[in-house]
Amino acid sequence: MLIDSHCHLNFPELAERIEPVLEAMRGNGVTHALCVSVTLQEFPEVRALAERYPQILGSVGVHPDYPDVPEFSGEDLVSLSDHPRIVAIGETGLDYLRIKRDCEWQRERFRTHIRAARRCGKPLIIHMREAAADTLRIMREEGAGEAGGVMHCFTETWEVAQAAMELGFYISFSGIVTFKNAQALKEVARQVPLGRMLIETDAPYLAPMPYRGEINEPALVKHVAEEIARLHGVPVERVAAATRENFIDLFKLKGVVSDASG
Repeated sequence: MLIDSHCHLNFPELAERIEPVLEAMRGNGVTHALCVSVTLQEFPEVRALAERYPQILGSVGVHPDYPDVPEFSGEDLVSLSDHPRIVAIGETGLDYLRIKRDCEWQRERFRTHIRAARRCGKPLIIHMREAAADTLRIMREEGAGEAGGVMHCFTETWEVAQAAMELGFYISFSGIVTFKNAQALKEVARQVPLGRMLIETDAPYLAPMPYRGEINEPALVKHVAEEIARLHGVPVERVAAATRENFIDLFKLKGVVSDASG
């Protein structure tokens, strides 16, 4: 049985048809999905989904691509995370691809998330684009390994993956790993041990092959699992079991997500 470790079920493309999305999950052996927050203004939507549906869990955080959202504090994150269905801090991190002006505000926001995660004892969901050196530096400086977490939608090098794993983080692969032109990423995925790996969709984005360009949803995480299985030369059931166990361990969900039926 599979788990989608990162998606955005509160986004309109999925929220407007949530029942069919959940039914498709069930039909494809996906028992749970982690709905990840990108702003505090939308966080109530994430929390409401996690409260209503037992197969959905949530996180609280502010994505680095949102420069103009209202200011928030670590205390805000800690307070909002104090909920049994909110299992992580994030999505947070650094993204230098889209934001070309000074990014010190991103770095300070990232530090705020790491400090909040350490305080509340919940792991981090880290976004990283064209910012590997600064991301790892800040993780080390702020003691992110104390909280642990996952490098979401990983697209970096093996050396970056090793550095993150040395800090105690998991590496999560999305539908990008199924793309024909992602040969370098496939080689990284081949090297990451199954014991340090998660799988995700990042739905509604990044639909895997053969659905590339369409609206993604958690049911399609099985295609990510199949590609990882092919790269490692193991049955897909082994990938499903390993990534499921990793998810449960990372987010401290023994007894919550242990039932394969959801």
